[in-house]
Amino acid sequence: MIAEDSTLLREGLVRLLAEEGHEVTAAVGDAAQLLVAVAADPPDVVVADVRMPPTHTDEGLRAALDIRARWPDTGVLVLSQYVEKRYATELLTSGDGGVGYLLKDRVVEVDEFLDALARVARGQAAFDPEVVRQILARSTRTDPLARLTARERDVLAEMAQGHTNAAIAARLHVSLSAVEKHINAIFDKLGLSGTTGYSRRVLAVLRHLGS
Repeated sequence: MIAEDSTLLREGLVRLLAEEGHEVTAAVGDAAQLLVAVAADPPDVVVADVRMPPTHTDEGLRAALDIRARWPDTGVLVLSQYVEKRYATELLTSGDGGVGYLLKDRVVEVDEFLDALARVARGQAAFDPEVVRQILARSTRTDPLARLTARERDVLAEMAQGHTNAAIAARLHVSLSAVEKHINAIFDKLGLSGTTGYSRRVLAVLRHLGS
């Protein structure tokens, strides 16, 4: 399902996804219509704009979080014109996997958009590299990530985008065992060694935010 108040972008997404073999079960222009459509027939994935009518503030995000809570098997990929750190943080902490946050400019990079959509549908995370870059760009005086090496920060950035260990190894041209070693070092340095499951990957990204 697609929720986007821009008719041009909404119809463009419908056509793109149909051409790629996806079934678009609904395409609506506001958050209220989206929730009604999901309740009637929960889809595999929802693609929603963060800002939609009537106030164009965070209606889409609120709908996305509602969907995450009420229909946990439905993945949510939200689109935003700008990097909204608070919104990205809320999505990251809304549950395990099946969530993504992309800048709208990324949609024109069709392969990247489709890859993010597929990862969200598989229950993984997919976060825009620019979102991750801005979240991680903090002062070394207050940034708890300052203890990490340059390579560990590279690995963490790839983790934050939602890539698996095997994908990180391929993207950074290193071995899988090296990636696992770097991730364990990240968990140790951020005090997350005693935490289990997917939450460690989320917490590793959010630790520096302070809340």
